[in-house]
Amino acid sequence: MFLVALPACAGQPADDFQPQQLRNFAKRDISIERRDGRDTLRVWLALTPGEQQQGLMFIRELPRDRGMLFLLDAPRPMDMWMKNTHVSLDMLFFDATGRITHIHPRAKTQSEDIISSQGTVAGVLELLAGEAGRRGIREGDRIVLPRDLAADLSSARK
Repeated sequence: MFLVALPACAGQPADDFQPQQLRNFAKRDISIERRDGRDTLRVWLALTPGEQQQGLMFIRELPRDRGMLFLLDAPRPMDMWMKNTHVSLDMLFFDATGRITHIHPRAKTQSEDIISSQGTVAGVLELLAGEAGRRGIREGDRIVLPRDLAADLSSARK
């Protein structure tokens, strides 16, 4: 299985923020299990090559409880950049179990500098810059997907 399954959650983030650029992206609630608690976030899913290429480019604002989740077809090293991205981001790279293996904080906007996963990963979660630190998210914490998304990913990887 790709990641631990997330049970249904009460008090999920509101779904009232929808930039035009992201209207066709699927959205889901995910959790981050920290050593001292859990955070629930609403994320856009960048699943297709086109969605992954677009990412959060051209977005001018990002609420603290939102993000974008990039999932790979198979674990591998991953490189990201911030071209045409107007909002600074924290990038949380994670392995096939959901464990956060590397955090790149406060990625510089508009930059074409390569941001490396620093190893084999299953994906990356992008959050507003500073959110990882503000929430106390550290390497070793775990990203938890909803059951249906985790099951879809698990079967797709076989």
